[in-house]
Amino acid sequence: MATGCQVDFYVLQDESLSTEVLSCRLALMAWEQGHRIVVITDSDAHSERLDDLMWENPPGRFLPHARLAIQGSAPVLIGTMNQLASSAGEVVINLTSKAVPEPERFQRLLELVPAEETQRKASREKFLAYRKLGLNPASHEINQKKTN
Repeated sequence: MATGCQVDFYVLQDESLSTEVLSCRLALMAWEQGHRIVVITDSDAHSERLDDLMWENPPGRFLPHARLAIQGSAPVLIGTMNQLASSAGEVVINLTSKAVPEPERFQRLLELVPAEETQRKASREKFLAYRKLGLNPASHEINQKKTN
């Protein structure tokens, strides 16, 4: 049974909101609190797009980041689920459709739920997977104001 990992689902309420932009904001907040963060993407191409996005988001702020594939040592690392095993993050931001294996390895797990209904099914399955592991995920609604 998993213990000690706080799981939070951030549910976007508007289809114009981006899970990637929200991941930048959440990563910045966690970094400012002194945590090491790993952002998990579906593919190397998705990791590359997020890497580019983190240079501009949040606007007016610098978020030190690197790609896991490059063996980066920045406080925010970006990579795929396969690369997660080699990471030393305390906070994981999951942008994939799969639940993070062995979530108890981490202090916090942030799941970002897209507003589009067809993409929400995977998030519901992840929520149930974490519950089966004995975790008690919390949900937070995200409106337009909170991601700007």
